[in-house]
Amino acid sequence: MSLLLSRRDLDFLLHDWLRVTDLTSRERYAEHSRETFDAVLDLSARLAEERFAPHNRKADAQEPTFDGERVHTVPEVADALRAFGRSGLTGATMDASVGGGQLPNVVANACFAWFQAANVGTSAYPFLTMGNANLLLAHGSPEQIGTYVRPMVEGRFFGTMCLSEPQAGSSLADVTTRAEPRPDGGYRLFGNKMWISGGDHELSENIVHLVLARIPGGPAGVKGLSLFVVPKYLVREDGSPGERNDVVLAGLNHKMGYRGTTNTLLNFGEGAHTPRGEPGALGELVGEPHRGLSYMFHMMNEARIGVGLGAAALGYTGYLHALDYARNRPQGRPLGARDPQTPQTPIIDHADVRRMLLAQKSYVEGALALTLYCGRLVDEQRTAEDAEDRDRAKTLLDVLTPIAKSWPSQYGLEANSLAIQVHGGYGYTREYPVEQFYRDNRLNPIHEGTHGIHGLDLLGRKAVMDGGAGLRLLAERITATTARAHHAGGAAAGYARELDGCVARTLKVTARLWADGDPATALANATVYLEAVGHVVVAWMWLEQLLAAEGHDSAFHDGKRGACRFFYRHELPRVQAQFDLLESLDRTAVDFPDDGF
Repeated sequence: MSLLLSRRDLDFLLHDWLRVTDLTSRERYAEHSRETFDAVLDLSARLAEERFAPHNRKADAQEPTFDGERVHTVPEVADALRAFGRSGLTGATMDASVGGGQLPNVVANACFAWFQAANVGTSAYPFLTMGNANLLLAHGSPEQIGTYVRPMVEGRFFGTMCLSEPQAGSSLADVTTRAEPRPDGGYRLFGNKMWISGGDHELSENIVHLVLARIPGGPAGVKGLSLFVVPKYLVREDGSPGERNDVVLAGLNHKMGYRGTTNTLLNFGEGAHTPRGEPGALGELVGEPHRGLSYMFHMMNEARIGVGLGAAALGYTGYLHALDYARNRPQGRPLGARDPQTPQTPIIDHADVRRMLLAQKSYVEGALALTLYCGRLVDEQRTAEDAEDRDRAKTLLDVLTPIAKSWPSQYGLEANSLAIQVHGGYGYTREYPVEQFYRDNRLNPIHEGTHGIHGLDLLGRKAVMDGGAGLRLLAERITATTARAHHAGGAAAGYARELDGCVARTLKVTARLWADGDPATALANATVYLEAVGHVVVAWMWLEQLLAAEGHDSAFHDGKRGACRFFYRHELPRVQAQFDLLESLDRTAVDFPDDGF
């Protein structure tokens, strides 16, 4: 069995639960079948095991370096990325007209999870490239699609997203990079971008940067941001890379984990290069002026679900490594066995180790289910025959996105922490991979929006948008599941009663938080709200899995039942204390004096 992911679990989630083959009745996916889905999953697993996993540790130990002119990475990274490009997986979900495979998003997510589990550093390059290409497909001109998207689908060009700046961080209203219009209709960009993953390297023929910048005279704040395509090399008419653009690497950031991905400070327009005889990075406007942030959200929301998927995958591989270790590591003896001459028992026989393994299993399998469910919603939003069904899928996805990004990032990381704990002292050494999984996963609660940002998004925007329509729809979906569970009876009915109570409490607490119309008080503990509602949503995912396992008698399905029981016994009760805190409108953090720290 693989120590990256469980193919048995993926088959259960995709086919027994989400019934992805039903999608093949829709025109977009009509060329696919269970056989093609399984074939691409097999291909992904094989490439991940053979090309990505073997250099995961090496790329971490020998992180990218910059000699002042070029970035150097271990050669296996380029080899793996060439294999990925040849596989066609970059364009897996994209239109056939640009060379894509028109694969359902939910299946493509399951495929990409293999690469994130195997080597999240190397997989970040195609991850960013796919998001970049999808944005241009949605908002770019036909010329931009032909110039930039097709080479990305072919694996020749890679892409980035350039939002943050040294002085701005996540506060995009403070972005200062400017884009000066030129007589030929193009723009010259000047400014700095920080934390740009994949921002410079020698792994592809070209790098396509999507850059947020301000056209002089535009509105202040985020309403004045426009989006530009800025390639590292200008593209000739024949599609080959030409003159070097005025985008230069100022330096690499040295990270705790995720080291295989270059993370950069880029300077635009510093004059190191003079494309077409002038300083300034040449860029093309995407769409209309001053709508850049709305366009960039296309890539950001896709990336947020992808970050949650990666966090689940890293937590999952850590769990499988811990499980393998616990089964094979003898230490101690059963309680009551006092004879030191008796053989030691595998540590999986110890109750506390089993508790830690069950916690990991409940976190990572719940997180994987959530992110795949969101992928299924993307497919519904895109291809459902009824317009109302498409709208409802979009509304539900909007509410779930901050949870799908943040909950796996928090609890996938906790699973990695428990994997280290299961290994004991060995887990804290570099001789075992679980410490790297933890370091790599530690980025996920930060990038693509911190927990705090997504808490504010969920409680401040998504839970109250359109008069709370999104939250009500989420409650309807959950209670539809609990109705099925009540009908099934037994343990499922008991879990349904608990979950019904949590859903009612969620609605009540949300109303209480906003009853006084005081945003400072309502949002003071938005992160607690995100965690509590996240647990309710994952409890829903577990009840769905329990129902999908009904009538099946195997060790695998018993494992699903046991993990569901663990989540409802050990995890879900925590939310009541969090709801109590939220309902009290506690202002401790808001009112604490600055000089008290």
